[in-house]
Amino acid sequence: MACKQCSSDNQSKFRAEMNLHFAGWKGLTTPTVWVFPDVVVCLDCGFLECTIPETELRKLAEAGAA
Repeated sequence: MACKQCSSDNQSKFRAEMNLHFAGWKGLTTPTVWVFPDVVVCLDCGFLECTIPETELRKLAEAGAA
């Protein structure tokens, strides 16, 4: 599949470790959410795509609603 940013086919898949948090003052008191997605990186423009696993996505939604 071609890159959505630059249409390049020069992409690679990597395993990532991300610590997601909310911006601003809310982010100081809301617990962070660790996710370990597979990411696809365009090696020409740097565009990155990933999907957050359902369990972690639910945690983000709950924290955002609180």
